Amino acid sequence: MEKLAILDCGGQYTKVIDRRVRELGVKSDIFPISVKSDTLKEYQSVILSGGPNNIGENERLGFDEKIFEMGIPILGICYGMQLMSDHFGGIVDSSLVKEYGQNIVTVDTTSPLFDTLDEKQYVLMSHGDTVKVPPAGFKVIAKSGDAIAAVGNDEKKLYGVQFHPEVDLTENGMKILENFIRKIVGYKDTYALDDRIQTSIKMIQEKVGDNKVIVLVSGGVDSAVTAALLVKALNPDNIYAIHVDSGFMRKNESDIICENLKKLGLKNLIRENVKEDFFNATVEHDGKIIGPLKDTVDPEQKRAIIGDEFIQITNNVIKRLGLDPENTFIAQGTLRPDLIESGNPDISGFAHKIKTHHNDVEAVRKARAKGLIVETNSDWHKDEVRNVARKIGLEEEIAARQPFPGPGLAIRLICHNKADEVLIADQDVNTLKDILNGEKEDAQIIPIKSVGVQGDARSYRNLAVMYGKGLNLDWDTSASKAKEITDKISSINRVAYVLNKETVNEKINCFDMKINDECVDLLREVDSIVTLNLEKSKANQTFAVLVPIGITKKYSIAIRTFVTNDFMTGRPAKIGTEADPEAIQKIIDEIEKRFSDKIEFVMYDITSKPPATCEWQ
Repeated sequence: MEKLAILDCGGQYTKVIDRRVRELGVKSDIFPISVKSDTLKEYQSVILSGGPNNIGENERLGFDEKIFEMGIPILGICYGMQLMSDHFGGIVDSSLVKEYGQNIVTVDTTSPLFDTLDEKQYVLMSHGDTVKVPPAGFKVIAKSGDAIAAVGNDEKKLYGVQFHPEVDLTENGMKILENFIRKIVGYKDTYALDDRIQTSIKMIQEKVGDNKVIVLVSGGVDSAVTAALLVKALNPDNIYAIHVDSGFMRKNESDIICENLKKLGLKNLIRENVKEDFFNATVEHDGKIIGPLKDTVDPEQKRAIIGDEFIQITNNVIKRLGLDPENTFIAQGTLRPDLIESGNPDISGFAHKIKTHHNDVEAVRKARAKGLIVETNSDWHKDEVRNVARKIGLEEEIAARQPFPGPGLAIRLICHNKADEVLIADQDVNTLKDILNGEKEDAQIIPIKSVGVQGDARSYRNLAVMYGKGLNLDWDTSASKAKEITDKISSINRVAYVLNKETVNEKINCFDMKINDECVDLLREVDSIVTLNLEKSKANQTFAVLVPIGITKKYSIAIRTFVTNDFMTGRPAKIGTEADPEAIQKIIDEIEKRFSDKIEFVMYDITSKPPATCEWQ
């Protein structure tokens, strides 16, 4: 059989490469970068993934150098290109240019890798290191400005691209991969995927047998698919569905969810109203007690507490039902990106943790090690789960439902402790002024941190707030400036634009904020306003974030829209073409009418992933 080997360097998108290759009709398998070349004898080509490490001696990943002597075509992506270039004597430098987000590159259309493509291509960059000098025998086949964006050795069929062809933001990425697979490697066969639904049902039956299973159902498509597959695979009497109302659900959401879940054929549906349990929850980590949640600022600690509390609530239900905890399985709708972003060592030995997902905290990993966790979706991405939902007959209301994270509104409350603020560097302030020089816009760097992903590694950096044109901003210009800010100022990974004011003549202040009824209830109401008015936008996800900044008022709102398929990369919906300005104006008007005493700014997150993540925490 024709097969392709993917060598994992710890990249966030390694599994996406695997998906794309299989979508192009070639069977692929993922191996760690440390795999021996003898293991790859049955493979006709290799792709080296991206990764968070540097080429410097202290971080350079070890690998079997005989891989490059096998005489088969190899494509290096991002870190993979740097590793290949370094091996053959090229020079990799960390001081040339750092690029995060969608860029335009100029490609050599005479190269077989870019055959039939236009010279200008939109691609996704996420790197700090750059190939400064290509190896002998390699020619430069793409450039990003003056920087090298791709190299190739046609004789040896070795190619490297600094960008990520596997993700949606590289608009012709599939064509580039197809050129490598069909025109350079010369694969002829077409590999058909197994029936995923039947494979999943068989896995459930073999793993669970006649035992009881608890399925955690949030109401989103992920857990709904898991619940529906359980119903198809097992005796419904053995399935207990738990919906946990943590106090961080969206407006009226738990009522709507429980009505929808009854339609799945779940006989044992339990709703747990446990707000106070979550607000006061703690978790033990390295011998120390973290929490309670209501006093916690750090986003990773918040996620750890919430994830652990979900397991505690589940165990309480198991005990209450009189079930055997050692033989009762827990099913959850975990996706492949959840495990990748959590830095799960079973998925990749080198991937960095971006943020811990509630379904992969330590308590879950311990239960998983005992074989008690059932995850029907753990090899799938969001768009694949939606397709499965439709194939198994779930209503479109569930199949197309916007994602809602397990921690809920808790991670959309950007808690802050003023005592922990760090002064903004003068150099960063000056760079910001230089970037905006000549524009009718200005910005301030705010010591409010959010989570990002840059160069396949986690970042936790400051927010830049831009303003000057309100809702009349020129989208392309402002988005371009936002990208330049995150590329050139290492302390910033996210930019939000003020929509409800054109001028901000005073310093923007940060205020203390911790989880309490006031801020949760405020965010719930504002989130409802945002999502209802933007439900017809072209975004795959839309929500509100409560940020403790203002001039005199202690809260501001950030509208987050996200256009994506797999949620590994994405961008904000463009105001004017993908998000209706009239709808946004209605949001501004209603927020100012109802909450003018509390909310200072209505902002719009104009940052792509990377460098920011979809969620702020």
